[in-house]
Amino acid sequence: MPSQKKRPVRLTARDRDDLLRVTTTGVHPASMIMRARVLLALDTSAGEVDAKEAIAAQVGVSGETLRLVAKRFAETGGDIWATIERKQREHPPVPSPVTGEVEARLIALACSAPPAGHARWSLRLLEKHVALIEDIPDLDHSTIGRVLKKRNFVLI
Repeated sequence: MPSQKKRPVRLTARDRDDLLRVTTTGVHPASMIMRARVLLALDTSAGEVDAKEAIAAQVGVSGETLRLVAKRFAETGGDIWATIERKQREHPPVPSPVTGEVEARLIALACSAPPAGHARWSLRLLEKHVALIEDIPDLDHSTIGRVLKKRNFVLI
């Protein structure tokens, strides 16, 4: 099997015990347990491993999953916890353009009298007026609706 020759998985006795504990305790996410089972099946320190197809059938995953877990094990330098746990985000989530000040200004605008020719504020009308105000970022009407709903504000 070429991928096992490229990226052999060799586990220490402690790593094997830790992975066995992960697979048998049942307190871990299913994806973590599945990756632990794959590492145990790919372990070459206990002897020769089966063919890729046999291991995939035994563990209940695809051959691609075997390849990816072995690749991640090699990339992490043999760290089993970094291999089986969720991968951390490389980039943080995008911060919301709605801050407390923006929220307050938006509510104040919605509480004010509607422009001439309109009986009341609508979300799309608020969106147009927010776009005209320079120190408030442009917000979509659905975002404006979420902000108002969060504060139990009803457009009448």
